[in-house]
Amino acid sequence: MHLTLVGISHKTAPVAVREHFAFAADELPALLARLGERYAGAAVLSTCNRTEVYLTTHRPLGDHRPVVALLSEIKGEIPIEGAPFYALTGRDAARHLFRVAAGIESMVVGESEILGQVRAAFTAATAAKTNTPALSRLFHSAIRVGRKARAQTAIGRHAVSVSSTAVALARETVGELSGKTALVVSAGEAGKLVARALASAGLARMLVTSRTKEKAAQLAADLEGQALPFRDLAKGVAQADIVITSTAAPAFVIDRALVGRAMAGRSIGDAGERPLLLIDIAVPRDIDPAVREVPGVRLYDIDDLQERARQNMALRRQEVAHAEAIVDEETARYIDWLRSLSVVPTVAALRERAEQVRAEEVERTLAKVDLTPMERRRVEAMTQAIVKKLLHEPIAQLKRPGEGERYVEPVRALFALDGDEPPDR
Repeated sequence: MHLTLVGISHKTAPVAVREHFAFAADELPALLARLGERYAGAAVLSTCNRTEVYLTTHRPLGDHRPVVALLSEIKGEIPIEGAPFYALTGRDAARHLFRVAAGIESMVVGESEILGQVRAAFTAATAAKTNTPALSRLFHSAIRVGRKARAQTAIGRHAVSVSSTAVALARETVGELSGKTALVVSAGEAGKLVARALASAGLARMLVTSRTKEKAAQLAADLEGQALPFRDLAKGVAQADIVITSTAAPAFVIDRALVGRAMAGRSIGDAGERPLLLIDIAVPRDIDPAVREVPGVRLYDIDDLQERARQNMALRRQEVAHAEAIVDEETARYIDWLRSLSVVPTVAALRERAEQVRAEEVERTLAKVDLTPMERRRVEAMTQAIVKKLLHEPIAQLKRPGEGERYVEPVRALFALDGDEPPDR
């Protein structure tokens, strides 16, 4: 059995090409059905950053252009400069999928969403009945690699997006988020993302304020929070453990004096016990940098968050070598299994052909002589033993790990076994 991968990714194709060849979940059954008509097995991994077709065939695929042509037929032709589609076979194809599942090939190294997408690709192939034992083992191995990489290395740790970095900073500054309050100032998209990330992380209460009452009410509804009049901004800051700003204001919305009053407005003794985290996502900035002078206050602007994210990405990249070791180990295990699988049909066909010849010759010979049942059984046993001894060494060579597959084609040719192997569709 031979494994082939044909695909494109963010490393080989711009977004316009990737989105053209992206397949939604409801489009996969039709594509898999078409692939299943031509090849022994097929699975498709399609995300915003890659579309990859994994195929199993009884003979080497050779030319991958028919696969690309099929994708173009379904999605429509698109002018493509260069060669954005890549083709990998055998070990390289398996290793690539394992790297994908581990997050090594992702645009954001270590991201975890890809593992669910790999699982979904396998589920779709199973539902379409284009799965094969080789593909099943491949995708189960990939999922295991992804889990081990995240459990045994730090490739998936350290926040690398603005929103996840904000959540990490919040936990560092104010502790666990259960029981904490956040204030969102205005309705900027970046601020929304940070607020949603905080809410998903277990934040207890969300306050929203804006100069426009309707915007505040809408965002509060989106975040399942509480709208606050803009005139009560200082009161909101006083109540909050975390403040997120993302307005389009030309001047500072929150200055040192406002923060000073807000901190003073907390209960006596709170300032030292309840640190205040300010996250300014706006450009131009919403919060006066001078607020950093107020005791108990931590301020991060967009540059601070992006720098922290860059540092965390560097930490993730340091873990790639450790994840690669897991990938290499699983790749070797899978390829050894695949190689052993590839010789099974040949071994079975060889035994079947030898038994067929033996049985025919025994029957022809015994038809000419008169033997007792006991004598017939002895002749059967003797001829079976001869065949077994003759086939012992060829079969042993076929089953040698890492070596046997090179004997498959010569054996099939020498014993005329080609008719015993199912052709690729």
